[in-house]
Amino acid sequence: MYFDELNLNDNILDALDDMRFETCTPIQERCIPEILDGHDVLGIAQTGTGKTAAYLLPILSLLDDGYYPKDNNNCVIMSPTRELAQQIDQAMQGFGYYLQDVSSVAVYGGNDGTRYAQEMRGLTMGADVIIATPGRLISHITMGHVDFSHVSFFVLDEADRMLDMGFSDDILKIASYLPPTCQTIMFSATMPPKIEQLAKTLLKNPVEVKIAVSKPAENIHQAAYVCHENQKLGVLKHMFKVNEPHRVIVFSGSKLKVRDITRDLLRMHINCGEMHSDLDQSQRDDIMYRFKTGQIDVLVATDIVARGIDIDDIEMVINYDVPHDAEDYVHRIGRTARANKNGTAITLVRGKEVGLFMQIEKFLERTIDKLPLPEGLGTPPEYKAIPMRGNGKGRGQRRPSHGRHRSQQAKDGKQRRSRGGAKNRHKNKPKQDSNS
Repeated sequence: MYFDELNLNDNILDALDDMRFETCTPIQERCIPEILDGHDVLGIAQTGTGKTAAYLLPILSLLDDGYYPKDNNNCVIMSPTRELAQQIDQAMQGFGYYLQDVSSVAVYGGNDGTRYAQEMRGLTMGADVIIATPGRLISHITMGHVDFSHVSFFVLDEADRMLDMGFSDDILKIASYLPPTCQTIMFSATMPPKIEQLAKTLLKNPVEVKIAVSKPAENIHQAAYVCHENQKLGVLKHMFKVNEPHRVIVFSGSKLKVRDITRDLLRMHINCGEMHSDLDQSQRDDIMYRFKTGQIDVLVATDIVARGIDIDDIEMVINYDVPHDAEDYVHRIGRTARANKNGTAITLVRGKEVGLFMQIEKFLERTIDKLPLPEGLGTPPEYKAIPMRGNGKGRGQRRPSHGRHRSQQAKDGKQRRSRGGAKNRHKNKPKQDSNS
């Protein structure tokens, strides 16, 4: 379906024309009409399917039509991370290029007092769209800087990530300030029980849109090394010796281990940097800039980089730890082989993670190549699921609780109106999708 077949207003369509966005992704085609019609929406779709445009385009179109109070906060968009908040804000600037009467403010932590004062001024003056991380918005609410009495749209982007990061209470507190007539839109890559419960709490008779998690792109070469934990660094050293690292992301599940890996790679004279939530905003901005511009070759990161962040031309993704579910695996390796390029994804699987990796293979409906360990590293563990003590279940059969997850990490760390004639606009132009 083409965007000009939807009931988006002229200014939005003009911006989409300029950006050469013509055809909708499935999540956009199904969500935009429902949001325009005023329904609460629960969208389940993975990163890269165009969720940001699925809610921004209809909301901006409605705001621009002028049916909402001026100089008031009309829309609140929640993001789990500063990076995603910045990305949503950039998309807002593009889609809202011709919307002279629609204002926005981005609110996220890790900045100095000057930034906080700018946020406060934008909130108190009444920005149409607030894009915020939970903690920072709670701070402004506590200080009395924001009035939510006229908010008409409440959006939770990457809701599962927000809950994973412990923002459940913050989300519920923010929601308690919203008027009962507020239209709520929630997007999540996965649908665990806690997301179902949050949806029941916040959404009113929602339209549920599910887009199946797609398999990784065919142009990603996937492989794995089965190895003991103390052999992983040797595998990395061998990989970077055989192929000089360039545009590589190494993912780990713990901040502590990210620091350890970075330190070890630096000792190996690998040009690398670390990315995790303990860095302040200036540090995170700097490391992302240096990586995107090629000043560093290897980015060692937690899953903060796995979802919702656009980084192009990544040649290789290395999973230093096996992700705890198949969706996380797909999100991680989806950082490579973008824009029809080829890419490589290597996973280091220690003995206790074999069950998890088998579940990923089951989801992918394929067996991932197991590479032999480099010479001199010793004997690898057997590729066989290790039963859990007590209940006899393989660890990969269920996702561990947050408490268990953290303790394992600590152990490893020591390791959004068609116009007349508009439907003919696309006939003489090449098609292009919007995946914002």
